[in-house]
Amino acid sequence: MKVLVDTCVWSAVLRRKSPDLDLSAKMKDLIEAGRVAMIGPIRQELLSGISDSEQFRKLRILLSAFEDLPLRTEHYEKAAAFANTCRKAGVQGSLIDFLICAVSGAEGWPIFTTDKDFDTYRKYLPVRLF
Repeated sequence: MKVLVDTCVWSAVLRRKSPDLDLSAKMKDLIEAGRVAMIGPIRQELLSGISDSEQFRKLRILLSAFEDLPLRTEHYEKAAAFANTCRKAGVQGSLIDFLICAVSGAEGWPIFTTDKDFDTYRKYLPVRLF
């Protein structure tokens, strides 16, 4: 089964000067097993904010090994419904977080994240974490 890897995990492994060794080991296992799933908005978040063009190029090349799942209308509609559900419960979140939750639910993939917001979303949404 694929695992949808959130931006914060990728960033902890690839963008920090001192990578998180535990997350790096888990990512290595997932990559070797061919289980990593990627979507365009996560790729965009990862590549955004890199001012050094050489660092940007290297990260873009590294990420090119992972094909984006083509997003469908149902993903966006479910993300909007999830955002509405959480907002009614007083929970705020980013549109990309809700899109990640929607893709996870539609594809049956758990989310690999260190973002504690997803623990809150799980109280209101059918989301599985890795």
